[in-house]
Amino acid sequence: MQREGRRVVVTGAAAISPLGQDWPSIHARLRSLRNAVRAMPEWDVYAGLNTRLAAPAEAFELPEHYNRKTTRSMGRVALMAVRASELALQQAGLLDHPVLHGGRTGVSYGSSAGSHEAISEFGRMLNSFTTAGITATTYLKMMSHTAPVNIGVFFGLSGRIHTTSSACTSGSQGIGEAYETIRAGRQTVMLAGGAEQLDATAAAVFDTLYATSVRNEAPQATPRPFDAGRDGLVLGEGACTLVLEERQHALERGAPILAEVRGYGSNSDGQHVTQPSSPTMARAMQLALDDAGLAPSQIGYINAHGTATDHGDIAESQATAAVFGAGVPISSLKGYVGHMLGACGAFEAWLSIEMMRAGWFAPTLNLDVVDPRCAPLDHVRGQGRTLQVDHVMSNNFAFGGINTSLVFARHPATQD
Repeated sequence: MQREGRRVVVTGAAAISPLGQDWPSIHARLRSLRNAVRAMPEWDVYAGLNTRLAAPAEAFELPEHYNRKTTRSMGRVALMAVRASELALQQAGLLDHPVLHGGRTGVSYGSSAGSHEAISEFGRMLNSFTTAGITATTYLKMMSHTAPVNIGVFFGLSGRIHTTSSACTSGSQGIGEAYETIRAGRQTVMLAGGAEQLDATAAAVFDTLYATSVRNEAPQATPRPFDAGRDGLVLGEGACTLVLEERQHALERGAPILAEVRGYGSNSDGQHVTQPSSPTMARAMQLALDDAGLAPSQIGYINAHGTATDHGDIAESQATAAVFGAGVPISSLKGYVGHMLGACGAFEAWLSIEMMRAGWFAPTLNLDVVDPRCAPLDHVRGQGRTLQVDHVMSNNFAFGGINTSLVFARHPATQD
């Protein structure tokens, strides 16, 4: 049975992503079965960097109120987070709403790091023994909580701020912590999600672990989650914000309700910082099911973390099979957008909700031959799959052994 507490719904969502900013644009791109991965010739200057592939966010415009004064403390990662949040608030009908003030609205958001340009300024200081280039806002752009803090300042929010800087689970932990905060009655509305700025240094992190794809001449053919011929991940970029709201408050104001947040599970492996542990990954999924009060058979679709790394895909498939067997449709979206790191958990959760509402689920791109070392699962492939389901699960797993699982339910107001 689901834990007692206030019910939590999603009333708005938006992203700055490689596929676009709104669901109609993203949906069309998913249907086209074309990914957003491209060659990065600007990375050729880095000796020793093997990968030359990434999925940058599409260009996005900033309105006039994003001026020198309002953006002086923002690097690119915060700008993307703030703009995605503004678009999500707009969809929710909450821009300039009284609930944003008086401490009733908070933020639960994260990224792996702040903006890399600001980080590099401090690196130059250490190497050149000069503070030239460092300004009063350099640290504000660099700090790990730059995204949630800037969201709070930009919209004048005085509620609580959770900083979920946990690499690949930053966005999903952001949603989970926001859900628990509202359910406990601590806030009425939370802006939840994650962001990540594309940079060659992030690619180098995975390159040193031999975990990046080096199909540099074939961007459309990679990454290949769960495929026997996969050769590693491709980095993506973007930000995604979900507006979470106490259900009764949303109903009273006639808000659009995209879905209900039904369950959240999070734990840690406690064993190794980079090698995933299948049993604790499975436990995170079970925690989310227990929180939602659902049996595995009630989940109609699973959005996999599916990074296209060797050990990660195997461990995740085994964990999923341990909980669900082979009967639940599953796919990974990283074949489209690469690994958006801090943003992926929120972006993939949002798309899982929208696919549930649309009744169509995107396939795992480039999955031609499933790796026999992976546990057998019902992979969505080819042209995607038409399904009418009431519950979806979105899973993410991060360096440090941090595991998250989110369950969303179709809300009556979302039905046609």
